[in-house]
Amino acid sequence: MTLSHISELHGLPVYVFPLPGEASRDLPEAESVTWKLVRQENGPEDFDDCWNRFLETVDPSRVRALVLGAGAYGSELDAGDSCDEVVERLAGAADRLTGLRALYLADLEFEECELSWIVQGDVSPFLAAYPGLEELAVRGSGGGFGGGSGLEFTPLRHESLRVLRFENGGLPAGVVHGVAASELPALEHLDLWLGAESYGRSTTVADLEPILDGSRLPALRRLGLQNGDNQDEVAAAVAAAPVVARLTALHLGRGTLSDTGAAALLSGQPLVHLQELDLHHHYLSDAMAERIRQALEPYGVKVDLSGREDADDPDDRYVAAGE
Repeated sequence: MTLSHISELHGLPVYVFPLPGEASRDLPEAESVTWKLVRQENGPEDFDDCWNRFLETVDPSRVRALVLGAGAYGSELDAGDSCDEVVERLAGAADRLTGLRALYLADLEFEECELSWIVQGDVSPFLAAYPGLEELAVRGSGGGFGGGSGLEFTPLRHESLRVLRFENGGLPAGVVHGVAASELPALEHLDLWLGAESYGRSTTVADLEPILDGSRLPALRRLGLQNGDNQDEVAAAVAAAPVVARLTALHLGRGTLSDTGAAALLSGQPLVHLQELDLHHHYLSDAMAERIRQALEPYGVKVDLSGREDADDPDDRYVAAGE
């Protein structure tokens, strides 16, 4: 599965901030769109110039959502800025971007930079700089493949964050530990793409235990543990996880889920209270898929079983987003 650019963030459509030669055209109201900033390869300005022009052209106090795209991040394939430089730039504008509520880091397609090559670092400083931020999404991890130290999440307390997403092909265990050790009383939606061990996944089911046992994240209602090459193990752990009883949505798709994991899920605690069960991109037999539908859909659970893949040999199964 090739990742595409996002089209919406925080309920607002994405609008690409125009190039200098196009800047004279009418711009939307600052609070009406998600602003996406990119640097065009061999374009008329570098990312710093784009950033400064954005802050001077648009009323930053009215900006609600922001996406950083090509040119904002570096990898061994693209000489963009390091994560530390991105943090410094955003932190330096916190007194101007006072209305910012949503931030998406590294909205890059495969043609711009492979997922496994997007270099990230410690993303907690973004939250520290913006105490009113409600949504943070981070694409990429780095470290093993993209150079740099790799994705990190230093434990912190943040009163406003409601949505936290990590989209990558290999999730470091330290990120999960950092989230579990944080105080995030408002967090309603946590989405972790676990990825493949061959692409840097060090997160195990044991690392997920503080989240699954329900002792952390009191407001959590939507949980995604997706894109894992250990998806059967994850499903088995979720089957007995206390946190599931208070969820409205559970996303276990994008990974290598087979009949083994699905059977464990069905034999565990009831799931009929869920509004959504997303299992898209899976390796289930037709018979098992039908069992899931019959067990849940009569209770009004919306089940996504799209994207069935065929691979009898477990070694031939792959996650939806790796490289």
